[in-house]
Amino acid sequence: MTEQGFPPDQIDTSRPHPARMYDYYLGGWDNYEVDRQAAERVIQMVPDARPSARANRDFLLRAVREVVRGGIRQIIDVGTGIPTSPNTHEVARDVDPGVRVAYVDNDPIVATHAGAKLTSAGNTGFVLADVREPEAILRHPVVRELIDFGEPVALLLVAVLHFVKDEEDPAGIIARLSEALPKGSCLVLTHGTGDFHRHVEGDAAEFYRNATAQLTVRGYEGILPFFDGYDLMEPGLVQVPLWRPDGETPIPSELARVAFYGGVGVKH
Repeated sequence: MTEQGFPPDQIDTSRPHPARMYDYYLGGWDNYEVDRQAAERVIQMVPDARPSARANRDFLLRAVREVVRGGIRQIIDVGTGIPTSPNTHEVARDVDPGVRVAYVDNDPIVATHAGAKLTSAGNTGFVLADVREPEAILRHPVVRELIDFGEPVALLLVAVLHFVKDEEDPAGIIARLSEALPKGSCLVLTHGTGDFHRHVEGDAAEFYRNATAQLTVRGYEGILPFFDGYDLMEPGLVQVPLWRPDGETPIPSELARVAFYGGVGVKH
């Protein structure tokens, strides 16, 4: 199930797109020269951009496994980005093959890959939509076909909300999406921060000003309220490598290279 919304030839290659820049940070090839140039300028100013992106991706995989182990069998992945294997549905189905996943992204290049990489396995769908329009996401027929809002849902907002400006009311967006979710649903969220890299707030944000979405990094106190209505799972809102690591606890030198907070909350 795929809903592209408009043809791929309308992809804007004149300006860098955060999803394609993120793909470049992860070592992917689904990006354009304009994205690579912008990403390299960010890396020059913020060398930790690439390890931060990889740590964020690793958090996503661990969090998906955790919520599915906890009994959730349906996921809405908003801002999924360029497909990077293992994708959300692949990780989830390692735990339970019956998990259903609705992918949502506002970049049409993601839609061009959705049929081959995201929606060919069955019980998955793709919607071209923007997180800033939560009602359009919730009402979309692809979402309605896949997701039973009478049962718990995992809502993934991973590396998304730092592209939503304060005046666009990110907390209100989460609240509206959360209204549709029953008790026991989970919010999986990560967010870029300048708490550990003060230059992120200036230098990196500057390079996103000409992109299709601008960067708004926030501190711990600005991110924590996004979990209102949810009980944070241990260890709470932390730097992403510290959230239930697969192996040993990361050492300080590794943590110093990560500019993301992450957490998982359970709706009460």
